[in-house]
Amino acid sequence: MKTNNQTQFAEFLLLGFSEDPALQLLIFGLFLSMYLVTVCGNLLIILAILTDPQLHTPMYFFLANLSMVDICFTSTTIPKMLVSIQTQSQVISYAGCITQMFFFILFVGLDDFLLTVMAYDRFVAICHPLHYMVIMTPRVCVQLVLVCWVMGVLDSLLHSLLVLRLSFCTHMEIPHFFCELNQMVQLACSDTFLNDLMVYLAAVLLGGGPLAEIVYSYFKIISSICAISSAQGKYKAFSTCASHLSAISLFYGTGLGVYLSASAAPSLASTAAASVMYTVVTPMLNPFIYSLRNTDMKRAIKRLLDRLSSSLPNLIQSWIMHLRKLKMNADSCHPMVENHYSTGCMEA
Repeated sequence: MKTNNQTQFAEFLLLGFSEDPALQLLIFGLFLSMYLVTVCGNLLIILAILTDPQLHTPMYFFLANLSMVDICFTSTTIPKMLVSIQTQSQVISYAGCITQMFFFILFVGLDDFLLTVMAYDRFVAICHPLHYMVIMTPRVCVQLVLVCWVMGVLDSLLHSLLVLRLSFCTHMEIPHFFCELNQMVQLACSDTFLNDLMVYLAAVLLGGGPLAEIVYSYFKIISSICAISSAQGKYKAFSTCASHLSAISLFYGTGLGVYLSASAAPSLASTAAASVMYTVVTPMLNPFIYSLRNTDMKRAIKRLLDRLSSSLPNLIQSWIMHLRKLKMNADSCHPMVENHYSTGCMEA
């Protein structure tokens, strides 16, 4: 039976977490809160870095890019889930599902690659401090970010094109709250050998490769820190890596937890709940990780908030005056319009 034409009009059902209305209301409030915290926290990090000249360094340049990717990462899945709960509709179109899967793979890969680049940045800063500004020039930093984007787009495009060649039959329910690659492949009723092969190759090359680079960088970093004679010097060197090391542990730890939970108990509840950790919790916690123990970041955020709080009343007042002017102009135009029509009537 040919099923290629069926995918043109196919719709998928995202089963989500639960169909209980009371539980769905709780899930809606919880995920909306986490999404707002994620967006506001990462946006605050980006604005603090952009507005503070002291943070115009390679480390904070990569951090601003990571925050932007985290915003896009959560925006790929959470808004659609919130709309589905609000409208009581689990349907997502075939094109919408492929699009969501493409961007999800893209931003997961970008998170991984940027964390690897940040590990390399810390490696150069601690192991080769005298050559740091020569190696990590603005041009090199931009090139590293561009390489991350190119690799992410190519990887995501490859998997998306491989899914497009699959045929889907009658069973269109995805036991997840977003269109996840493995779930899509499992729903296909055509041969998925090539898809499975590329998933494993991508996991080894694009997952294991960056992890190996991170492990090597931190092995060298720890060796260099141990060679420092003073305790204060060791603490200062390690403090520059603590936040990044925490973010790496959270990213890879939650990803490993999803894989293990799916292998040990392949059920809707366990897989979806574990996926929440790296799709929502990790991007939400990253701003706290990079700001709570970073004195420069806390100072920049405080300056930004002070600037915003001082300029906000003036901004509101200017908007009120602008609206009043618009209202006055509209009121002054009404008599002219009435006189025009009355004159036209008298002439008629």
